[in-house]
Amino acid sequence: MFNPKNPENMKPVKIFYQERCPFCVKAFRYIDELKQEHPEFNDLEIETIDELAEPELADTFDYYYVPTFYIDGKKAHEGGIFKPEVEQLLRNALNDESD
Repeated sequence: MFNPKNPENMKPVKIFYQERCPFCVKAFRYIDELKQEHPEFNDLEIETIDELAEPELADTFDYYYVPTFYIDGKKAHEGGIFKPEVEQLLRNALNDESD
């Protein structure tokens, strides 16, 4: 049975962004809203990387647009995003097979 509190069920999330990117601002707002609506998302490990502050790290990943989401080391989304898409990405990171 799926247990969101079990860390073995969770996949790490990495988000590449730029501070002045309007799509990134929206993506982070959606994440905050979703964490309030779905408390299970609060337990996810979400690493945020400002590609302008950490260009050497950003250059080791294959993407062009921000925000870019990696889940468990695999690119899951690149570019502008809507709230339902963010929710699905977070559910995928939870490894929630109950959808």
